[in-house]
Amino acid sequence: MKPNSGRMPKPSRTPMPDKHQDSKGHVPPPKSPPRNAQVSGAIVNRRAADRLREGYLWVYASDIESIGLPESGAGTAPALVPVADARGLLLGTALYSPSSQIALRLVSREGIDEPEWLSLFELRLRESVARRLTYLRDKEGETDSCRLCFSEADELPGLIIDKYGPLVLLQRLVIGLSGSGVRDVCVRVLRESLNPEAILERPDPRMRELEGIAAPDLSPLWAADSAQPRTETDFHLNGLKFHYDANSGQKTGAFLDQSANYVAAQEFGRRLTPGGRALDVCTYQGGFALHLARVCERVTGIDASRSSLEVAERNFEANRNQVQAEIDWVEGDAFKILRDWSDSGEKFDTIVLDPPAFAKSWRAVEGALRGYKELNLRALKMLRPGGLLVTCSCSHHVGWADLEGAIASAAADAGRRVRLLERRGAAPDHPVVLNLPETEYLKCLVLDVK
Repeated sequence: MKPNSGRMPKPSRTPMPDKHQDSKGHVPPPKSPPRNAQVSGAIVNRRAADRLREGYLWVYASDIESIGLPESGAGTAPALVPVADARGLLLGTALYSPSSQIALRLVSREGIDEPEWLSLFELRLRESVARRLTYLRDKEGETDSCRLCFSEADELPGLIIDKYGPLVLLQRLVIGLSGSGVRDVCVRVLRESLNPEAILERPDPRMRELEGIAAPDLSPLWAADSAQPRTETDFHLNGLKFHYDANSGQKTGAFLDQSANYVAAQEFGRRLTPGGRALDVCTYQGGFALHLARVCERVTGIDASRSSLEVAERNFEANRNQVQAEIDWVEGDAFKILRDWSDSGEKFDTIVLDPPAFAKSWRAVEGALRGYKELNLRALKMLRPGGLLVTCSCSHHVGWADLEGAIASAAADAGRRVRLLERRGAAPDHPVVLNLPETEYLKCLVLDVK
């Protein structure tokens, strides 16, 4: 998409007489438009304009110089607004979130209206789903689930769609997507592309609060059996069976982004610590634990959620013909358990650390790094020489250098030598946009510990 060279209407301003000069004979430069200036769209400051021209897709509320919105009925803000720099040069069209810190999410480098946006939305969604179907065909018989749409990575900001076997889960995370037009396009495209048994919408409570989105109707967007719509199923990842319930669990219900890392942990375990003892910390519903149980003699999974461990046990029972190890599930706080076990001399050959996001904001990074160091320190103390450590972070505010620095510091305190075998990210159905580093949220390090 090429930037549009058109201009937006400039803010109304009392014209300055041509002869108006200061005491030194200079004509003062025009003032920046006041924040409440009436313009057709958003005027952003130079920093935001430069970032957009470099490929960034977001504008923060603090970078908006002024904004004027047309009447959209019922006192609501429009879903789309044109975006321009201080000179009035058009930068594109964005979804507008009046109550969010991320106020503008660019959807086009040109000026487009609502019908054009819905047409573009449908085209991009069809392309996104088609790319993932190719991914599933490559894994036919082994995997029937993946992320179908990953927000900005598929040029559809705020839209998350996951496929769990015959069920499709939708999240609309920005208020600009909350209209019936977007919903109808999603249902039509997903039905035509996938022929699912049901299309369900699962809101994210935190994003709903940040965006000011009203609570959605929790009934299915579409169901093959409208009288008894299906909300539970079994799905497959890497040849293993997992139970799925659309009305429980975190995110959209399961963690598809780790699917490739599950296999990596299994294969490194097969090579480095075959038949050993493994520990999966923050196991959730047993993703890493079940994969490690294919190559290890005994596996332990820890999680603070009893309901998650009940699903993990159900998944284990469904895969007994696929695994060679027994799995013990331990409910409790990972920090306390690892501290107690490391102090008492427990030993493992493989440890996976997959904690929840410790840093929800930049202000939380320092505390998050202390948490990552503590978990890794305890894991390093429990690993036998030659052991395998797979350690993850899903906090996009924590960069690679920060995470590796925390682990290096933990290794020094534990007196262990750690060798980096591989840096990994999310599965291929969760691609990264290089111009939007926030899309690279998941980081996974595979380490050999001496």
